[in-house]
Order: sequence, then C-alpha cells, then structure tokens
Amino acid sequence: MIQADAGSELVLAIDGGNSKTEVLLTTAAGEVLTTVRGPGSSPHHLGIHGAVDLLDDLVQKAAAQAGLGNRTPIADRAEVYLAGVDFPNEKESATEAVAGRGWAREVVVDNDSFALLRAGTDTPDSVAVVCGAGINCVGVSRDGRHARFASLGRISGDWGGGMDLGDEALWWAARADDGRGPETVLTTLVPAFFDQPDVPSVYEAIHFGSLSYRRLIELAPTVLAASRDGDPVARGIVTRLADEVVAIARAALARLDMLAVPTVVVLGGGVLTSHDEVLLGEIRSRLAPVAPHADTVVTEVSPVVGAALLGLDHLGAPASAKAALRAALPLRGPAA
Repeated sequence: MIQADAGSELVLAIDGGNSKTEVLLTTAAGEVLTTVRGPGSSPHHLGIHGAVDLLDDLVQKAAAQAGLGNRTPIADRAEVYLAGVDFPNEKESATEAVAGRGWAREVVVDNDSFALLRAGTDTPDSVAVVCGAGINCVGVSRDGRHARFASLGRISGDWGGGMDLGDEALWWAARADDGRGPETVLTTLVPAFFDQPDVPSVYEAIHFGSLSYRRLIELAPTVLAASRDGDPVARGIVTRLADEVVAIARAALARLDMLAVPTVVVLGGGVLTSHDEVLLGEIRSRLAPVAPHADTVVTEVSPVVGAALLGLDHLGAPASAKAALRAALPLRGPAA
C-alpha cells in the first residue's frame, strides 16, 4: 500500500449505487492509497442520514487502511456521487449532510451518472447512459451546460436496466405459459433460475412473498444470453432496451445541440458493461443515423475512478496522474 506524505493533496472519491458503494483515496499524482467496497448507499433506499452513516463507516475504514487515521480532514477534496440524488433539493440536503462529516476541505455531491461520464471519457462534449438496476443519463457540453433526467422509473418516462429486463422476462414467460403470447425459451429459463418447477410457481411465489420481486433483476444475464442464442422474445426485449438507450442519449445530445458535432456516448452499468455483442450492436446501429458524429464507448474503469478524476481535474493534476489512476484500477467486473 502506498503511504501518503504528510503534505500530499488527497482526493476522497465515492460512487454510491443502488447495489454497491465504492470508496477510493488517491493522491494528486494518481497514486491509489486504498479502495473500499460496501453495500448500496442510495438515499432513495436509506434516507439521506442513513446513506451518509453508511458512507462514513466506509470512509473511516478507507482512512484507517491508508494510514490516515490522525489526518483531519482526511482529504483536500471529496467527490461524492450517489444514485438517488436527482433533484436540486436532494443535492442540497446530501451536500449538507456530507459536509457535516468533515471528510474534506471541499465537498462536491451529485448524481452518480456524472462519475460514470468522467470515468468513460476525457472529451468535454459527452453523454453517459447507465443501465444498472434502472436507466439514467447525463450530458455535458464544453460550455458547461448539462442535460439530465429525473430517473424515477415509469412515472418519469423511464424503461430500461436490469430490473426491467427481468420484469419483462417473467411477463413474456407468463403469457407464453398460458397461451396469450408467443413461445419462448424463457418459460424454461425463468423458473429454472429460481429453482421453481414452472412459471406459475414463480409468480405465485412473488405474490405470496416467498420470493422477492426485486430478485427479478437477477434475470438480466439470462435474457441477454437467450437473446444471443436467437430466442425471438428475448431478442425483442434486448432490442427495446437498445431503443431506450438511444432515445435517452439522443434526447440529451439534442438538448445540448450536440447531434451534429463530434461527441462521445459513454455506456456503463452492469447491463452495458457485460459487453453483450447483440445489445451493443443494436445500440450502435440505432445511434449512428441520429448522431452520426457520436463515438460510443463502454467504460473500462469503475465510476469511482471517474469521481476521483473529477477531483484530480479540480486540483489541476497533470494528464500523467490521471493516466496512472486509470491504469491502476481497470474494471474487473460489472459496474452497478
């Protein structure tokens, strides 16, 4: 483990998602002191004080691991990006709660999609689409304008992400099972995944509470695999997701007047970082006609690296420091 000098400028970076939280401490030279991982910390699920309590436990653990137990504050800059910070009043209350913990001299709190965007690109004109449990998008232009979405699910016009893939899989499997819909391999794959004898057993288990509805999110890889194997129903679900990814990216680009200029569209979250060739191919083929100058990339580092990079940007760190940070923490598994 790298030890920080007493006078080193440090960045505390946090990416708090619905299913997991990552904390990173880095020097201004891009040297990683430590990383810590914990459960989800979205204020939508825990409330703002519960979320910050969870974050504080992880931050103190990270500080101890990095040998910074006596350093006050721990860092010069804290970059905190959380799922569920979607509106100005949420950002304000989250910033106040985080600042009150005294982790850093300066604190920035915002939605986790901004960390994903910075993780995926250095380009100033860019858009990020995240498909984790749900779907969200943010766009940033070189003149500082932002495009963002409420990301509250169906009530704010959203469809997409692992939860919706699983929900659709069961919906289509149920209709195939009782004769209302086309045949699909999902009638076998869905009950098998949950160790149930048939489709009715799955929805009855959800109805009576022995199987959590939230577990449908776990079906996302099954849907992608069935699509790759040529099941028409599964392929239709994946195609719908591609349409939604392109629709939200196109909307962000249009609002920032960037449809006709060179841009980068960053794809992140577990569903997209699975590198499913059918899904990514459908996204790229649909995006090309509406945003012909957009380069689509799948992020190769975790969003917490993006949070740290935003801190290094503020500290004026050289490009070599940012490259060192990226190289130190390549993405090893699905991002959430």
